[in-house]
Amino acid sequence: MKTLKITYWVTTALVALMMTYSGYAYLTDPTMKQGFVHLGFPAYFRVELAVAKLMGVFVLLAPVPRRIKEWAYAGFVINFISAFIAHLASGDPFSNVVAPLLFLTLLLVSYFTYHKLLARRPDSDLAPKASAASRLALD
Repeated sequence: MKTLKITYWVTTALVALMMTYSGYAYLTDPTMKQGFVHLGFPAYFRVELAVAKLMGVFVLLAPVPRRIKEWAYAGFVINFISAFIAHLASGDPFSNVVAPLLFLTLLLVSYFTYHKLLARRPDSDLAPKASAASRLALD
């Protein structure tokens, strides 16, 4: 269980740090603004994406209901896949094309370890239920 928790927190922290950095950079870094122009996106999309990323980081790290956390994971999956496609279609260097896939991998590890940890909680509806035979044995 300890290894699972460490894996969850390390991967989640790496994703959160990257998304916090990119959200901040989207709002403050002129080269990011040029990058969005290069990719063919409108200026307002950069701001929307920055706000969404920062909100997603908060949701990933905060103790929020599972359904809300699922939406944050889904949003980041869409973001990483879209970034991969945008960089690939724009003919960007290999490192720019592959980076979103690496972060997608980290996100997926975070997601699956989150669910494994959740399933181990006794109060979770994802936890394995006792079979009828084992309940009878306890009576």
